[in-house]
Amino acid sequence: MDNSCVFQGRNINSADVSRVRRLIEDNPSFTRWRLSRELCSLWNWKNDQGQIKDMACRTLLLKLEQKGLIVLPARRRQPPRRVTRHDAPYQKDVIDSNLKTLQPIKIFNVKVGTELCKLFSCLLDEYHYLGYKTTVGENMKYLVLDRRDQPLACMLFGSAAWKTAPRDVFIGWSLQTRQKNVNLITNNTRFLILPWVRVPHLASHVLSLISKRIMGDWIKKYNHPVWALETFVDTTRFKGTCYKAANWIHLGKTQGRTRGDRFHDIQVPVKDVYFYPLARDFRQALV
Repeated sequence: MDNSCVFQGRNINSADVSRVRRLIEDNPSFTRWRLSRELCSLWNWKNDQGQIKDMACRTLLLKLEQKGLIVLPARRRQPPRRVTRHDAPYQKDVIDSNLKTLQPIKIFNVKVGTELCKLFSCLLDEYHYLGYKTTVGENMKYLVLDRRDQPLACMLFGSAAWKTAPRDVFIGWSLQTRQKNVNLITNNTRFLILPWVRVPHLASHVLSLISKRIMGDWIKKYNHPVWALETFVDTTRFKGTCYKAANWIHLGKTQGRTRGDRFHDIQVPVKDVYFYPLARDFRQALV
């Protein structure tokens, strides 16, 4: 590894890889869990609350192994099976009505370990085209129900893209300010309107409702605000109509590269970049 690459928002060079290898070789009894925590301590890798970024580090280690740069200890236990069902009944009959008949729409901030979280995970995994396993890092999960408590939609927000030119130019970010403040933006990584729900304007209405509350929810959960939302729309599948209707700003297109694609050899679909400021003075907070 002659050059540095970005993994989980961290620049990793050959010296870093050598250090990880030595840590593994010198501590053959370490589990993957122990290894990630020790590495976080060595790198002083923490979030804004002073907590070590254990899950991000585990993902980084897996990516290094996938590239053939390290060999991790064998798993002590298998990863949890993907959720494919939920015991609580929910309606699958077609909901073909206007928005007014569903009111009041209820939006729940889903907490880990609750029945709503199990339902949220099940629905995303079964009906979203990208599926769903788990979420690493700061995130916010929302489950949308109608007045009869039947599920309508799921929305997941997670870590913002490490870099994307249309967004960075729009904000006015330098490399240094982006590295410092990228955690003050969140990415709408999943948005699912359930396939049997056919309600005009529901998607844009849900986007509007969540945009009004997410900053407060984020502060309550993580003790810091988010100042803007972003999302990436695969135009081979979607037109981004609901984001346009909810007044999200179309900033341009991605270059068809992934987060760690330093050498331009990983091709992914080009996507439209949308951005939604949560305050008029968002640039002052982000720059």
